[in-house]
Amino acid sequence: METKKNPKVDLNKDSSLYFVIGLALTLLVSWQAIEWKTYDKDLYGYEALNVVQEDIEEIPRSIQLKTPPPPPLRLAPKDIEIIEDVPIFPGCEKVDKSQRRNCFQEKMRKHIRKNFRYPEITQKLGIQGRVYVSFVISKDGQIINIKMRGPDKNLEKEAERIISKLPKMIPGKQRGQLVRVPFSIPIVFMLQ
Repeated sequence: METKKNPKVDLNKDSSLYFVIGLALTLLVSWQAIEWKTYDKDLYGYEALNVVQEDIEEIPRSIQLKTPPPPPLRLAPKDIEIIEDVPIFPGCEKVDKSQRRNCFQEKMRKHIRKNFRYPEITQKLGIQGRVYVSFVISKDGQIINIKMRGPDKNLEKEAERIISKLPKMIPGKQRGQLVRVPFSIPIVFMLQ
């Protein structure tokens, strides 16, 4: 008996080619199925726009008062120079009058270094910068009206905490009268 196979129609001859083509088509279909994206038509279609014509209430125009911008924060040397007797930081009482300003600034720097703690959250986020703090040394030597301006609220809170820990000082005098003395200082927060 003779085989009925036709040599021209033998599929085994090109089986590896057919396998590669089938594999490629299967990968293409799988990839397209994974990348297929659908969107909810109700949320993004024009059907979602629900425009209802309502009576529009006319609001009367108000007069806008033009107020001048607030004065800029003054820096410490200018504030202290206009006072005859500058506030005295505890520990600077016995220093010569001409050196009290330098003693005040040095004690202030030491106080900031001693009480400085970098907020953990801002360290993790990599936030750094300069916080400008302004405050007033009142007539009784207390620190009042602490205001901060900086790149982050957490840094501002830390600067406020440092300044609020300042000790009671001997207040400044002008013509023999106790006066309030405004003071400003930048506190630098820098990651190392």
